[in-house]
Amino acid sequence: MSEDLRAEVAALSARLRELEDRQEIAQLATRYGPAVDVGDPEAAAALWAEDGVYAAPPYAVWSGREAIAGMVAGGHQDLIRAGAGHVLTPLHVELAGDEAFGWNHAMNVQWREAEGHFVVFRLSANEWHFRRGPEGWRVASRVNRNLDGASEARELFRGSAQAGR
Repeated sequence: MSEDLRAEVAALSARLRELEDRQEIAQLATRYGPAVDVGDPEAAAALWAEDGVYAAPPYAVWSGREAIAGMVAGGHQDLIRAGAGHVLTPLHVELAGDEAFGWNHAMNVQWREAEGHFVVFRLSANEWHFRRGPEGWRVASRVNRNLDGASEARELFRGSAQAGR
């Protein structure tokens, strides 16, 4: 095999690995909504690294899979029983070796029985930190802030807005 061909195969291999990483990360993030909407604490917690953190200021911070599972098994069950769904937009991903960062919007849509329709209950900014480990890609941290006009929520998108500059 010529050196040029070896170099081309190596470059294609690297590009394929990057595409596979991006796809695995996107799939990981998009599994969150269905996992919590079905009320499955273990499925939701398994998206995170063992030491992963989910922060939803000012409400709470859950550290570790057990705490994240507890959030889904707890009061979250009342939310979904009343009619609610989590809708996440596509993830903008920036890779950095065995770490990656992602940004997207999330909506919590709730059923209003008295009015006979759904309402967007929450619209939030999300900043994700992913880490590749023995289990593959997992969420190291996710920060979810309401887009209520506060600058802290908008600032979560700064990394996405400045990527590629």
